[in-house]
Amino acid sequence: MERIFVLQIIYFALLGLVVFAWAEDGLINPSQLEIFVDELPDMPRIKGFHTVNGFPVPKSLQIGMFHKKWKFHRDLPPTTVFAFGLSKDTATIPGPTIEALHGIETYITWRNYLPSKHILPWDPTIPTAIPSTKKGIPTVVHLHGGIDEPESDGLSTSWFTAKFKERGPTWTKKKYHYHNFQHPGTLWYHDHAMGLTRVNLLAGLLGAYIIRDPNVEAPLRLPCDEEFDRPLVVFDRSFRTDGSIYMNPTGNNPSIHPQWQPEYFGDAIIVNGKAWPHMIVRRRKYRFRIINASNARFFKFYFASGLGFIHLASDSAYNEKPVMVNDILLAPSEIADVVIDFSKSKSDSDILSNNASYPYPSGDPVNEANSKVMKFIIKPHHELDTSRIPSKLINYPSPNLSSASLTRYIAMYEYTSKIDEPTHLYINGKSYEAPVTETPKVGATEIWNVINLTEDNHPLHIHLGLFVALDQTELVNIDEFKECMSKNNDAIKCHVGKYARGKKIEAPTHEKGWKNVYKMTPGYVTRILVRFSYIHSNESYRFDATAEPGYVYHCHILDHEDNVMMRPLKFIK
Repeated sequence: MERIFVLQIIYFALLGLVVFAWAEDGLINPSQLEIFVDELPDMPRIKGFHTVNGFPVPKSLQIGMFHKKWKFHRDLPPTTVFAFGLSKDTATIPGPTIEALHGIETYITWRNYLPSKHILPWDPTIPTAIPSTKKGIPTVVHLHGGIDEPESDGLSTSWFTAKFKERGPTWTKKKYHYHNFQHPGTLWYHDHAMGLTRVNLLAGLLGAYIIRDPNVEAPLRLPCDEEFDRPLVVFDRSFRTDGSIYMNPTGNNPSIHPQWQPEYFGDAIIVNGKAWPHMIVRRRKYRFRIINASNARFFKFYFASGLGFIHLASDSAYNEKPVMVNDILLAPSEIADVVIDFSKSKSDSDILSNNASYPYPSGDPVNEANSKVMKFIIKPHHELDTSRIPSKLINYPSPNLSSASLTRYIAMYEYTSKIDEPTHLYINGKSYEAPVTETPKVGATEIWNVINLTEDNHPLHIHLGLFVALDQTELVNIDEFKECMSKNNDAIKCHVGKYARGKKIEAPTHEKGWKNVYKMTPGYVTRILVRFSYIHSNESYRFDATAEPGYVYHCHILDHEDNVMMRPLKFIK
């Protein structure tokens, strides 16, 4: 009995320390916030085209980045954020959903109305966009998944400050040109400034972009219109008691990088700008375009009730056929386009949950706060639903290995300090500033063998390119191989084939189509077939992909990308 009493004292003492730690940092303990109290918003929708005499024509937009207050939760004070919008009053987090039409061009002037100082800590010791006057917040917008000219791709060094007063070394123009000639699907736009991407997105600079093609999509008769076709933009944040976004101001190697941390994780799960929201749905089919806009958090979405997902598209491209899945693993920046049929639910509500460890795959298990995403409250009565799930979707060309003109080896490295904490991450052992080594031909198909020598799963994103994951092969005797690679940085000289002979992993059925991001399993070689051309057409690009300032490829864990797991990609004719 005495031992139980002592243990109780220790338990409450520890509990007191935990509570004190929360209070000391001024952090909100997520358990203090009631979940599912805020209704899920649908972000404002902006058409990327005009209609003249019944026909769609190109449109020019001016979208600003504004400094304002935003309510993430009923019981949180308003939060200072950066937000996209047509005006400060209408700016939202995430930003407005831009709806474009296939074949109809959209022009956007992204305007920076941000203050002279950032609302979050940033680290000048990593390669960073820094204005010469040390005033102003550099921003540049990348349309993730867009197949567009290099001048409009939002290269990290093409940044600009308020009123374009200062500009990065590769800045080219104010008005970006989005061709929208690619296949229909879901994209998203976000800041991409060098060394500031992680803090600018944490502040709120992100939003959804959809390219629709009624000629090929209308016959599918999938759930449509604004009520039944909804983007869900999901990310994580931590907050202080005053409502401000919390980001650790001290780096894991403060003597090297005063602020930079290898990953950011928050316990509050935000969907369409609200923490753990709810949505009232009818007992019928809904289409959700789920975008993981987190800095570093992977999500493994599932319903505890067993309600499943009908998977339509991965990233920006439709599957050949719908695939029924019980859970979906999404890395940062990945997109799952799904249908959820609430007529199959046996309950009056269902909770969308998450059980992905963080960092993924070998980090901490989820807790009570970050294991919940949102709640669906289902109306009781069944109703007529004229939408359907077709047996076939869109059939794009299958990967053709014989068409590959070149094979490349892409190695991912993490470097650590004397205290065994990460200091930076490189691709192929090279800094971002090192001369370009990847120079594909426009229209080429290549095989890339991506060798992940780190302990993290890295979502690789290739600008302009689309690719199919062929297979993943485990590296055996990996320490021996790592030692050779650290000395030679050459997969062929280090006889990668001798080591890449462990167990194989196939891409899940719903991820076997064309993607622009893929999860690179640690300790494996992931073989991808990359295509630098349209997949829906044999036509050439409608722009010069060889122009300056070129493109990039990188890990889409933003803390890694910023320091600097990113390399230039320059096309040749």
